[in-house]
Amino acid sequence: MSSTMTSSFRRSHDHFEPQDLDPQTQRRRRGQLEQIDYTAFASNTAVIAQVVGQSDSGKFQRLAVAAAHARARWVAEAVAMTEAHVALTAEQTARLAALRSAYEELAEVYEAMRRMVERGYLTYSNPMVTEGGNLVAR
Repeated sequence: MSSTMTSSFRRSHDHFEPQDLDPQTQRRRRGQLEQIDYTAFASNTAVIAQVVGQSDSGKFQRLAVAAAHARARWVAEAVAMTEAHVALTAEQTARLAALRSAYEELAEVYEAMRRMVERGYLTYSNPMVTEGGNLVAR
């Protein structure tokens, strides 16, 4: 059984793959599997485009900035909590866990949207360009 690691979870590939099929049966099965994969691709493309719309650098920038803010809040809170040089309370630990979770969720959303573009489920346009390191509308 093989597995694929994405940024936060492991997906297992446990499909049964018979080895004793004749070449014609193998070709037919590969064709069937390609149809299944295409159906999933077409479904993802239609649904994601309808729900998310077109992706652009502005959407990616907003997600990246939101994730950066969430990470900064998480770290700043931890630094502030440790300044007293005492053990963290259960409430403080729960607060840090919530902040970390917010950061991780936003980072996962960013990666998911990037994968959607990479796989062709979402179209991407770049209505923004950089000037001096900052994104600006053209």
